[in-house]
Amino acid sequence: MAGDPMNIFDIAGRAMSAQLVRLNATASNMANAGNVTGSEKSAYRAIRPVFQSVTEKPGVSTVTVDRVVTTDAKPVKRHDPNHPLADANGDVFEAAVDSSAELVDMLESARMYQNNVQVLQTAKSLMLETIRIGK
Repeated sequence: MAGDPMNIFDIAGRAMSAQLVRLNATASNMANAGNVTGSEKSAYRAIRPVFQSVTEKPGVSTVTVDRVVTTDAKPVKRHDPNHPLADANGDVFEAAVDSSAELVDMLESARMYQNNVQVLQTAKSLMLETIRIGK
C-alpha cells in the first residue's frame, strides 16, 4: 500500500492513531502525577508525542507520531524528612507533571479523535448514499 494514494479513510485513520498516542501519553502522565522519589534524576517527567505532517500532494495531508519525548520540566523538591523515600537531606522529588495542563490536553486530544471519527462516519454515509443513487 506504500504506492497507493491516501484517501479520506487513511487520512482520518492516521490522525486517530496519532491522537491515541497523545491520549496514552496523557494517561501515563496523569497516572504518575503526584508520585515522589528520593532523587531529582529518578523523578518522573511528563512525556509528549511529537507529530509530523505527512503530505502526499497539496490538499492531501495527515499526521503521524515522529517520536515521544520527555519534557525538561523540573521535579518539585519538597522537604519531608519523615517520608520513607526522603534523601539524606530529608527531601523528596515530586513528578514534573502539571495535572491541570494534562486534563486540558486530554480533553483536546479526545475531541480531535472524536472529530476524526465524525469524518469517517460522514464519508461512509456519503459513499453509501452515492451507491444508493447509482442503483
